[in-house]
This record gives sequence, structure tokens and C-alpha cells, in this order.
Amino acid sequence: MIEAGKQFSFASLLLLCVLFIYCIRQARRGQVPSIRRLPALDAIEEAVGRATEVGRPVHFSPGIIELTHERSAQTLAGLSVLSYVAKLCARYDTDLVTTIMKPDVYVVAEEIVKQSFLEEGKPDRYRSEMVRFIGAEQFAYAAAAVGIMHREQVAANIMIGSWLAEALLLTEAGAQTGGIQVTGSATVAQLPFLVVASDYCLIGEEIYAASAYLSQNPVELAIVKGQDIAKAVVIGLMCLGSVLLAFGSEAILQLISK
Repeated sequence: MIEAGKQFSFASLLLLCVLFIYCIRQARRGQVPSIRRLPALDAIEEAVGRATEVGRPVHFSPGIIELTHERSAQTLAGLSVLSYVAKLCARYDTDLVTTIMKPDVYVVAEEIVKQSFLEEGKPDRYRSEMVRFIGAEQFAYAAAAVGIMHREQVAANIMIGSWLAEALLLTEAGAQTGGIQVTGSATVAQLPFLVVASDYCLIGEEIYAASAYLSQNPVELAIVKGQDIAKAVVIGLMCLGSVLLAFGSEAILQLISK
């Protein structure tokens, strides 16, 4: 028996699973959903273009979370954006500096950047120092990354991933170098700082949508579609519940309390 008060939650979980499986199967059959291009993605190309014009490097960081953490989805989204940024840098012959805090992320990021330069037909432009592992401690990483940004006078600072207190330190350093800043995170506590300090910011689930848009992976696009459908249903229930409650009915409230 399902515990009282958790029946609605369990039923919702099952429905979500069915919805995602349906969306994924439809995508694999060729009915791939399309999602709109986010303005921040245009800003990334603009930032790399500006760095190319002034002859200064682009700084990128995929956050401070390892691949085995509960928030690793944000890191994976950041790595997907890194592939896009690396391809732009290869295409425009722009220097790239990628700073990494976690060893497992470093290995993946190094391979992503190397592969991106290869796909652009410029494997000779790739250098190992484009991806730098600079410490597994939070503020040691922040101090080193800030120093790199100042010494190399980066013209663009792109940060997509999960952040904690070091977020404002890095964006402040980016502002002091006068570069365009594009950030993104689903870590709610850091979003106010990123929004204020950045020129463009991907907020919450936008980082996953950006990752899906750039990769054009049918499964990722299907999951974004499933999430949007689920959110639309939740908003609909909230609106319906509010209207019914205004007329004295607690039907929706009683439903979700089961």
C-alpha cells in the first residue's frame, strides 16, 4: 500500500515517466521537437567574435561540481556549451582558456576541446594549456581562475554550470577585465549574483535547453519537450485550483493531498 498523503505524488511520478518515454520514442521515430534559440547563445558567438577582434582569449568554466554529484546535470550542460565555444574559437582562431576544478571534469573537458578543434579542421591549433586543472578546493580554484583572467586579460567570460560563493568573485574579475560575460546556472542561491554581474544569463532550466539546442540530440530535445508539457499541466492545475477555491471548492487541494 502507498502511504497516505503520497498517492498523488506517486501517480504524478508514474505519469511523468510515461510522458518522457513517449516523447523520447516519438523523437527516435523522427518526430524531433524544435526549441527556440536562446538570446544568450547569440551572445556567446558575439563574445567570441569580440575576443577575436581585440586579439584576447576567451575564458570558460563548466562550474565546480564533479560528474558524480547530484547536481552533475549542470556540469554536463556546461560541457555541452564548452563544445560549442571551442568550435567557435577554432573557427575564428581565438585563444581559449578553460579552467577546471574537478579532476574527472578535466579529463572530459580536455577531450571535448580537442575533438572540437579536430571537427573544425584545425587540430594543429589545439594546445594542452587550453584546458587547465587548477585545484580541487573551492576558493583555491576561484583565486587561481581570477588570477588567470587578470593576467591574460580575457575579452569574454563564459560560465555555465553549478556555482557557489565563488560565482561573484569570478564575474567580478570578468567585469574588471572589461569582457562580455555570459553565465548560466540552475543553482538558485547564486542566480541573483549572476544576473546582476553578467551581460546575459541562462536562468535555471535554460541551461539544459541550451545544451539540447546546441547538441540537437533527439533524446535531449524530447526531454525538454516533456518538461515543458509537465510544467504546462502543473500551471493549469494551479490556475484551476485557484478558480475553484475562489468559488469555495477545494477539489484540487483535496486531490493533491491524497
